[in-house]
Amino acid sequence: MMLSQRRSPVVASLQLPPVTTLLFIWVLSWGHATADTDIANMTALQKHVSFFDGNKDGIITPTETFEGFVAIGCDAAYSRDSASSVHAALGPITSPVDAPLPHINIHIDLIHRAMHGSDTGALDAKGRFVPRKFEEIFRKNAKVRPDALTSSEVEEMILANRDPLDPRSWSAPVNEWGLTYKLASDKDGFLHKDSVRGIYDGSVFVKLEEKRRSLRSEV
Repeated sequence: MMLSQRRSPVVASLQLPPVTTLLFIWVLSWGHATADTDIANMTALQKHVSFFDGNKDGIITPTETFEGFVAIGCDAAYSRDSASSVHAALGPITSPVDAPLPHINIHIDLIHRAMHGSDTGALDAKGRFVPRKFEEIFRKNAKVRPDALTSSEVEEMILANRDPLDPRSWSAPVNEWGLTYKLASDKDGFLHKDSVRGIYDGSVFVKLEEKRRSLRSEV
């Protein structure tokens, strides 16, 4: 199954709260424009979010984000709430001025506008991957194993990266790394270096989707 064909049967049956319902109804009823995407020249951050662009048109709708979260193993309630909050926060930031209202869709070409502080620095201000800063994640924080992180090491890293002058940025790394650890750590509790690398360019999402599809086919 191609990623662009990803669709979840639970979308239609969800009992959505008012704000989320408005987001989904608008997308399903009115549709949206398309944006030009140059996959070959995408930054790591653009590749990261493009997993959620189900039809690969350069614009991510709340419905696509919901389906993306479900595809990588999140439950429907978490996926619904996350899609709502993510688009409420990033839609206005990444929408060009001529985009149709309301600005709830995420435009991949402008995703660098959504960069936040208190992070690892493994992505620069344009969303490009910075190998040196990525290696620092493990050099500074991986104490039990040089090529993996434990849950406590992830927590310590998040706290160490907090910018005391930017407390509004503190919650994003907690949510991002928390979900990453939950979905991508192994049975022994290690989050491996290759999985973390895959988070930055979105390739680990494809593996998680394939893993979930395989498990469902075995049931």
